[in-house]
Amino acid sequence: MTDEVRSRPAANAGPVDARVENTGTGVRLTVTRREEIVLDRVPLGFVLDGTELGTADAELVRVSERTVRDRFRARSGKSVGDHDYEHRESVYAFREAGGVEWQVILRVARDGVAVRYALPALDGTARVTGDRTALTLPAGSRSWVLDYQTWYETPRFGVGSAELAEGAYGLPFLVRLDETKHVLITESGIDGRFAGAHVVAGKFEDGGRTLRFALADESVEVTRGVVTPWRVLLVGPLAELVSSLLVDELAPAASPELEEAAWVRPGRAAWSWWSDFYSGAQLDRQKHFVDVAADLGWEHLLIDCGWEETWVPEIVSYASGRGVQVHLWTIWRDLNSPEDLRRLALWRSWGVAGIKVDFMESESKDRYRWYDTILAETARLGLMVNFHGSVIPRGWARTFPQVIGYEAIRGAEYYVFFENQALTAAHNVIQPFTRNIVGGMDATPVAFGAANRTTGDGHELGLSVVFECGITHFADHVDAYAGRPLAARFLAELAPYWAETVLLAGDPDSHAVIARRSGDRWFVGGIATGEARTIRVPLDALGVGADARVWIVGDASPMIGEVPATGLAERAGRTATTGLAEKAGRTAATGLVETTVTAGDVIDVEVARDGGFVAIVAPAGTELFRAGPRPRQAVPAVYPAVAEVGADGTASITTDAGVRLRLPPGWSADRVGESGWAVRPGASLLPGRLGVVTVERDGDSEGSAGHGGKDESEDDGLGDGRVPVVSHVRVVRPLTPGDHALSDLPMIAFVNDDGPVERDQSNGAGNPGDGRPMRVAGQGFERGLGTAPYSEARFHLGGRVETFTGAVGVDDESSGAARVRVLGDGRELFTAVVEAGRPVTEFGLAVLGVRTLCLRGETATPDDAGVHVDWVDTTLHVPPPADDTSPMTPSP
Repeated sequence: MTDEVRSRPAANAGPVDARVENTGTGVRLTVTRREEIVLDRVPLGFVLDGTELGTADAELVRVSERTVRDRFRARSGKSVGDHDYEHRESVYAFREAGGVEWQVILRVARDGVAVRYALPALDGTARVTGDRTALTLPAGSRSWVLDYQTWYETPRFGVGSAELAEGAYGLPFLVRLDETKHVLITESGIDGRFAGAHVVAGKFEDGGRTLRFALADESVEVTRGVVTPWRVLLVGPLAELVSSLLVDELAPAASPELEEAAWVRPGRAAWSWWSDFYSGAQLDRQKHFVDVAADLGWEHLLIDCGWEETWVPEIVSYASGRGVQVHLWTIWRDLNSPEDLRRLALWRSWGVAGIKVDFMESESKDRYRWYDTILAETARLGLMVNFHGSVIPRGWARTFPQVIGYEAIRGAEYYVFFENQALTAAHNVIQPFTRNIVGGMDATPVAFGAANRTTGDGHELGLSVVFECGITHFADHVDAYAGRPLAARFLAELAPYWAETVLLAGDPDSHAVIARRSGDRWFVGGIATGEARTIRVPLDALGVGADARVWIVGDASPMIGEVPATGLAERAGRTATTGLAEKAGRTAATGLVETTVTAGDVIDVEVARDGGFVAIVAPAGTELFRAGPRPRQAVPAVYPAVAEVGADGTASITTDAGVRLRLPPGWSADRVGESGWAVRPGASLLPGRLGVVTVERDGDSEGSAGHGGKDESEDDGLGDGRVPVVSHVRVVRPLTPGDHALSDLPMIAFVNDDGPVERDQSNGAGNPGDGRPMRVAGQGFERGLGTAPYSEARFHLGGRVETFTGAVGVDDESSGAARVRVLGDGRELFTAVVEAGRPVTEFGLAVLGVRTLCLRGETATPDDAGVHVDWVDTTLHVPPPADDTSPMTPSP
């Protein structure tokens, strides 16, 4: 057999072709486009147990070829819906001089090629200690890169390949070989059987650079079969690269039970952490974000660090009444054992729709095995997942459609932590040509309020289209959007997902203009780096006709000293008429202006320095503006709010007819009549503890644009968008006789001025668990509750507690005074004024028959803001039941 076998063209062969051969110097890959060589004799192979595979001694023993035709449904990304594709696959089997058999698996697609390695005859295990795959960058080429970091958050920049410093660079790596040829280097199809890779640049004798693949682990244990992920080489003009789905096409198909995954809901999210750091601990602030998000028609709310499980069910229910779903932030190490993973099922039982999991920061095989577990468990539970501090996308959105985003980018959070490392317009412009090509990118865009921001308002708004993510989490406070009418109007219209993505104009060094289609409308976003100028935007690729209408929102002052000729200027959260702007003789450096034009073949848009714009393009005779607020829906009725477990081991609840229950793991429920339920908690519900039962029914359909921006003409196969509307009932197992520390028991609700009510520590500064040991007038206390008035902490007693004892005072970490109260079923049982520096005030209260206990704190005067109150040594005493045989049964 010859040492060269060329891929046989399929009937619908594309412009890209490739061949693998042994040239006498080793196994090599050559890639062509339209019969012109793009990559010439790329070394292939790897190192197995110290032995190099792919050397000149490698003998080609056989080649098998086939055509791979398949279809997958994308539920988020640059093009949702069904996609057919065809690849030509060639498997080259080699035998080394030492007898080792290995394979090169080559895929050729219209827009690129991919290579992976396999060991079909390996007995037992072996170790891969290196990768010999390498590409040569000619001296005249240019690359757009980022310094490698396992969480991919260094800035991206452009550099001539001859000037590219030796060192490690992250994927995807974009190279312009000459004026017409581009190559994007990345990976696909990875899982816990292997480690991730990056590239290392080294010198080449003619002034160019050699890129070699480097593994995250020094060695990776492998078994028989496919060994490596796909090494992917997208080839072609920038427009084809931007629209490419090859990374997803190469990934494994979703399992049959995930092919539909109708619960995956792409869209837009409000997110409070960026603008209000400790707001994750504040229920009222989260409700405000829900209200504004729903008024804008958005689909989601992300609650970042600081959330407290006491009120998560309440915000889930509140948000569901506006068609908004709630996602919770967590850290990966809190989901790193079978016991920890139970948290996912618990959160899902509350009605939580998804998680943002953070700080993985590793490409190791072990960490990919962790990813495997999280992917499988979130798929089983029906939880969407957004990976932060993460690896880049490598096709998981196809295999696990619940993956609606990854970070792996220096995004808007860098304005919060690193003001001297603010994002540049140049960094932003590179992203749609590199990172965002390979998958959803949670860069948290549109940060109008960023400190030290150098980008124009039009640039920030443009990011909402130019940057794609399955769920786009907008960085700024919802009031920052509501206070900018033009921005608010566009972000309300912005479609929740895209049917098609097209690059209209741009270059990684200057600007990017991206068009994304939803239904019969196109949404266009443009961002630029550099001086103010006019950007020419061709529209012929959109197929909308010359008489289509185009609504443009861009920079209010694209040129210093010039004023927009038409439109409504928007500054500092207000609008000003054009006449007033002209009278002033100039425009502000920030702000937005609108105009409406007829499409034609090309439109010219003026942008400010580091500026940008957005636009909506609608066919003639159709409405440009179709969005509306999300309607309010009644949540299911449920009684009682707190249900106690009786002697038979069940708790009785009554609901609306036609609902279903979502139960914690290990619980069960039986219907009793048309609207009653007998709920049987699992053994994990201990005396005094609360469990949450979710009462759920389908909400109204989102089939119209007035319900959040979905165009009625869109046939995407994603379902009708029915979002569950939920209520909750808390189920409690009665306390056993004896003494119980109040700080050991769950609250049924709380209000606190600064973060959550803390247990066995002072109030702290905002997040859960950030307090210090409690001290009042120099005396330390180990048990109690730390609060920041105005505060309320409510506990369920169920009428069984006989006495409540404890003391209260002002923690030494603060000054001022507070009025404190203890209430039983709303009736005041105790009140006192406590002051900083004075000893605690003790109390002993008879509470038999009280069902709900409330500890309340209020500042004594307005000047006492910031006072911290400690409720110390608080103890409940429960007497034995009257007949010593069964728990008391309270009256309804």
